[in-house]
Amino acid sequence: MNEPMRSTGRLRVVVADDQAAVREPLAAVLGLAEDIDVVAAAADGTEVLAAVAAGPVDVVLMDLRMPVMDGTEATRRLTEEHPEVAVVVLTTFADDDSVLAALSAGARGYLTKNAGRRDITRAIRAAAAGQSVLDREVQDRLLATVRTKSPAPGQQLPADLTPREREVLTLIGRGLPNRAIAEKLFISEATVKTHINNLFAKADIKDRADAVRRAIGAGLA
Repeated sequence: MNEPMRSTGRLRVVVADDQAAVREPLAAVLGLAEDIDVVAAAADGTEVLAAVAAGPVDVVLMDLRMPVMDGTEATRRLTEEHPEVAVVVLTTFADDDSVLAALSAGARGYLTKNAGRRDITRAIRAAAAGQSVLDREVQDRLLATVRTKSPAPGQQLPADLTPREREVLTLIGRGLPNRAIAEKLFISEATVKTHINNLFAKADIKDRADAVRRAIGAGLA
């Protein structure tokens, strides 16, 4: 089990990419942020798991296509074995299968390599705070994909969801992160997280991607 974040508030990040020409400059650039320490660089999923086990680590910036163990499997393993570690995917691939597989595995953020340093650091901070950040292209593809699928039988929303929980689910379905939901509803991010935890439990929602599917299937987004 990793230690909690240092009292200084600096985030401990592992950068994972099989290409040294990408991995090393990215680690160097992120290391310039005043609140980020790059504690390890990994060339594949097995090295990611080893770095996290040696920890402590707060966030892994994860490429998907890597040898030995790819990023999706590494994300799944981290979610199961180190749920306190957030994963942000950074990849060249934004196809439906890659996006859905990574989010289902437990990734909290998904960016393409067109993202700038500001976008990447914002996603790392958001993931460490329990929020999700999706690249606009990824968000649009995800919403388009789930809209083409009918809701699974028996997946209607439970009657005991409160009006506020339905509002939160609607905004999740539209792709808003927690901070934007809080601003739109004039409530705190902590309150948003409470509503999300409650509605996920009531509706048996597995993750953010599942919440988007459920919101659209129920006609809320």
